[in-house]
Amino acid sequence: MKTLTRITIVLFIAYFASCTDVVDVEVQNGPERLVVEASIDWEKGTNGRVQTIRLRKSTPFFDEDNIIDVTGALVTVTNDSSGETYDFVDQNNGEYRTTSFEPVMGQSYSLRIEYNGEVYTAQETMTPVTDITDVFQDREDGFDEELLEVHIVFTDPETEGDNYLFKFQRQGDLLPDLEYAEDEFVNGNEIDWWYEIEDEEDIPPFEAGDVVDIEMYGISRAYYDYIKILIDQLGGVGIFETTPVSVKGNVINETNPDNYAFGYFRLTEVVRTSYIFVEDE
Repeated sequence: MKTLTRITIVLFIAYFASCTDVVDVEVQNGPERLVVEASIDWEKGTNGRVQTIRLRKSTPFFDEDNIIDVTGALVTVTNDSSGETYDFVDQNNGEYRTTSFEPVMGQSYSLRIEYNGEVYTAQETMTPVTDITDVFQDREDGFDEELLEVHIVFTDPETEGDNYLFKFQRQGDLLPDLEYAEDEFVNGNEIDWWYEIEDEEDIPPFEAGDVVDIEMYGISRAYYDYIKILIDQLGGVGIFETTPVSVKGNVINETNPDNYAFGYFRLTEVVRTSYIFVEDE
């Protein structure tokens, strides 16, 4: 599958005739906001009790090295049916952790964050995912028949409205690639989903001996719509592409709506596997 989220900043320098002008572009910075990374991921085969939520502050676009962790917040997640509340304890490094979370498939949960005199809330439902039934390599289905691709096979449930998030990361690579899918046209069928790394100067394609880690998440429709916009923006940044815009998640500032947060509160089931590429027979 085409690489969608390899993050690249394109610098375009124009030379006109015999002169070169240096143009300083002032990038306007928006207000500092709370960034919520609240991914409650229940891996198949585990009890899902250990969960972590990360909080930080937004930073200017080009300030990649200055990550500001948020400490001192109060973070809880509540089962909307039973009323049971799970406290996420401040680890003093931007992470808030619990070891007692009880995931229930199809159950709605509410997130509550108290920080800097304001209250942020969100609500989401734990979403299941089907099993991966096979993983193999090939060269026939990718964009370039000379390149290796990895395939994962799974059967979409007969119920309509299933949505998926895929994460592929070759061991040793700095960043993962994310892809999304819905079952609108493949509902109830066996699906062969393939992933290929295009031959780029700084990122070599797969070769024998490479190990790729694979994660497949079952996601809600609301989160699908959110992550689709993010992936399309990150994969389409170029000279003639639309400038990315801020994408609001489902976290609401109840105290001051204008001071909204970035990020998302999601609850997903995830299946993980790895594949080692071998020499073609």
